[in-house]
Amino acid sequence: MTKVSIRFFDDREVRAVWDDENSKWWFSVLDIVAVLTNQDDYSKTRNYWKYLKAKLKKENSQVVSATTQLRFLAPDGKRRFADMLDYEGIIALGKTFPGTKANRFIEWFTYSPESIDGKSKFKAYALFETSFVESIEVGTAKGLQQIHAYIFGGLYDFAGQIRTKNIAKGGYRFEYAQYLMSALLKIDQMPETNFDEIVEKYVAMNKVHPFMEGNGRSARIWLDLMLKKQLKKCVDWSKIGKTDYMNAMIISSVDSSVLQALLKTAITGDINSHEMYMKGIDYSYYYEEN
Repeated sequence: MTKVSIRFFDDREVRAVWDDENSKWWFSVLDIVAVLTNQDDYSKTRNYWKYLKAKLKKENSQVVSATTQLRFLAPDGKRRFADMLDYEGIIALGKTFPGTKANRFIEWFTYSPESIDGKSKFKAYALFETSFVESIEVGTAKGLQQIHAYIFGGLYDFAGQIRTKNIAKGGYRFEYAQYLMSALLKIDQMPETNFDEIVEKYVAMNKVHPFMEGNGRSARIWLDLMLKKQLKKCVDWSKIGKTDYMNAMIISSVDSSVLQALLKTAITGDINSHEMYMKGIDYSYYYEEN
């Protein structure tokens, strides 16, 4: 069980492990308890779950009997057995907590994966396991189009297509549509022989924003492919907070040094790890949440 997925509720991690044998996700009970009690202290969260589990057991709650144990990453960095619940178990657990936060959590947890974001996220997961990833042109606009087409194919009618309309975000206007092709040609010609050059190329592509939607999610994969090919490195996105990343990206329109420094803190050589890739996709989609 090496497939680990991360969701975020109120900017808190809710981790899950994929069970190949039973074809379902198992969610970390302690993550859920920490979310619902608004607790940052691991020991206090564990103690509260111990108390709640004993209480639920006395009440003959099915939540306890539905709990299984799987090895999971503990705060000390070691994999230890931890209590896990499946989808139905987590909903039942949430209902044992009173208040509007628990109701809001259940509403969030039962969010349908059939949305465009949900479907594209699973396609992004699958990219790591396909031979298609080997055919992607690294560091070119065409390569970015290939990534975008794969992730959003069948979901957007413009998947993989360079936009023909002008777009803006947060008051910042991206490259005008009529100048897109020439801008992309210039980006293709930018060097990518070291870390700073690769980040500069990534920043340049962000300023261009070639697609109507899905630019950030596609470009972060594009960035990692350049780092893997040229430096045998990739970004451990789980080490970069959403606020820090978004602020660095905003600043990068005039100064890329903040983004370079931020990314350097998260560089890793663990480029063949499926779990690292999965975490990267989870965080990438989290960055795009409003």
